[in-house]
Amino acid sequence: MNCPTCNVTLLITNREGIEIDYCPQCRGVWLDRGELDKIIERSAAYEKQWFRDDDDDDDRYQAHYGYKKRKKSFLSDLLDIG
Repeated sequence: MNCPTCNVTLLITNREGIEIDYCPQCRGVWLDRGELDKIIERSAAYEKQWFRDDDDDDDRYQAHYGYKKRKKSFLSDLLDIG
């Protein structure tokens, strides 16, 4: 399949069990039916687990360095395509 934007052949990668079609030139991302639903479900589960964890480590980090470290999101891991 070709990219609808720049007409380059799309590459396919499998991330976390989800097949993602992406363009190596314009970095556009295309999903097949049902894949967005999978991403939303996994993202919600990730956020639920993340916010359930104890924030003591973050408080110590902030006290030592003066700012809170930014938490990496599920989507940034999933869509970090080489």
